[in-house]
Amino acid sequence: MTASRTPYHDRMQRALDHIDRHLGDELDLASISAVAAFSKYHFHRQFVATFGLTVQRYVQLARLQRASHRLAFHGQRVTDVALDAGYDAPDAFARAFRRQFGQSPSSFRSAPDWAPWRAALLPLDHARNRSMPTYDVTIRHVPDTRVAILPHVGDMDSIGDTIRRFIAWRRANRLSPTDAATFNLFHSDPHAIAASPARIDLCVATDRDVPLADGMTIGVIPGGRCAVVRVIGRADDLEAPALHLYRDWLPDSGEEPRDFPLFCQRVRFFPEVAERDAITDLFLPLR
Repeated sequence: MTASRTPYHDRMQRALDHIDRHLGDELDLASISAVAAFSKYHFHRQFVATFGLTVQRYVQLARLQRASHRLAFHGQRVTDVALDAGYDAPDAFARAFRRQFGQSPSSFRSAPDWAPWRAALLPLDHARNRSMPTYDVTIRHVPDTRVAILPHVGDMDSIGDTIRRFIAWRRANRLSPTDAATFNLFHSDPHAIAASPARIDLCVATDRDVPLADGMTIGVIPGGRCAVVRVIGRADDLEAPALHLYRDWLPDSGEEPRDFPLFCQRVRFFPEVAERDAITDLFLPLR
């Protein structure tokens, strides 16, 4: 990206950020274009050229994505989710939801079918991934952290079901994300093509003796020095910041990785906050 194009791209990115932070508000072309300081007469074509889909389509997909999270992971009532997504009536929301994901909202809430859900949201992912993030690396000393661990082993398409189990267990044991830190341990690269299945541990920090669900264990994230990248915004896929740590930062740092997997802390996450306001710290343990 040339220097002359960077301010232009930043202005378009401001419009995208504004939409993501105001999904529950009235969003019209005039107000969105004003955020980017572009003429409303040209902004729609500029948006399509930059992000690959119309403003209306982006808003609809972003609202349906948030609605699907609230159904699957928070069990909210369909009527409440429909109103929050900008629909005046649940039946209109249900038709749009089924058309997009192939399931009714109530069916998705009880048993999500993740493969078509992911496929349906690809245009949203592509639009958001057109930005060019930069990453700053800091060295941080972290303490030993006792955690309850629910491993996910296997196909990454089904990790949503493991997350649902994890959330339900946390709620039953009053381990709120506000009071108990959330971590993921990446024992393997989910993008690697290998014979063995991927493994990612879902973890919550706790010093209490809590009853564990089937397959859960208690462990410790060992303290020590870590290289840390803070990711602001969408963090479903941490491949880009991980690649920066291994490819760009580590060879020139003089550091050596410790014998413990890459892990992250979900400091603030969607849908508790707007996706653009989420915070994820990615840790590379160092010797």
